[in-house]
Amino acid sequence: MSVIQFIEGPLWYFTAIVFVLGVVWRLSSLLRFARRRDFTLAKASSASGAWIANLRHFVPRSIFLGPTRFNFYVGYLFHLGLFALLLFALPHMEFLRDHVLGFGWPALPDWAFIVVAEVAFGSLILLYLRRLMDPVLRRLSDRDDHVVALLTLIVMLTGCMALARTDIFLRGLHMLTVEAWLLYFPFSRLMHTFTFVFSRSYTGQVYGRRGELL
Repeated sequence: MSVIQFIEGPLWYFTAIVFVLGVVWRLSSLLRFARRRDFTLAKASSASGAWIANLRHFVPRSIFLGPTRFNFYVGYLFHLGLFALLLFALPHMEFLRDHVLGFGWPALPDWAFIVVAEVAFGSLILLYLRRLMDPVLRRLSDRDDHVVALLTLIVMLTGCMALARTDIFLRGLHMLTVEAWLLYFPFSRLMHTFTFVFSRSYTGQVYGRRGELL
């Protein structure tokens, strides 16, 4: 077995198992939190409140948009770009088809892949520079914030370097960084990928039960 076969074979499956088990463990721990029984009379639906909170908070209220305008627009560019790259970049789609799902779907053309990659990469750099330069964000940031940002930057950088897919070393390097990112994922703030739904739903169902709007 060659090094690249080990990286894309046994090491990948080990990483995927740790990632899935870690995410399930973190999410199940949220669901196990004890809740105090609410004896008040429900004025409206808590379920609809959870749905409304999740949908409404994708866009901040106008009163809050001004101070957060930069993070809002640049953050959306990064997250949407990263989502498109993960699922619709041809190398990623082929890897998921061959090693995970067993089926594929139409991928981005090369020109769109390059544009999306540059937008996502540039947006992440801008967000991290703002974290470093803004005095409030800098004081609020801890080691995990920096590790998440730098590790994601490295993953995207090695992905750009391995774009041609003909250099085995660069392809293996990219896979190793991806696997390190996945191993770190369940134990870091990257979990907000999943937990934001739980957080918004909890707040929304409380206010929904009270008949109050968020």
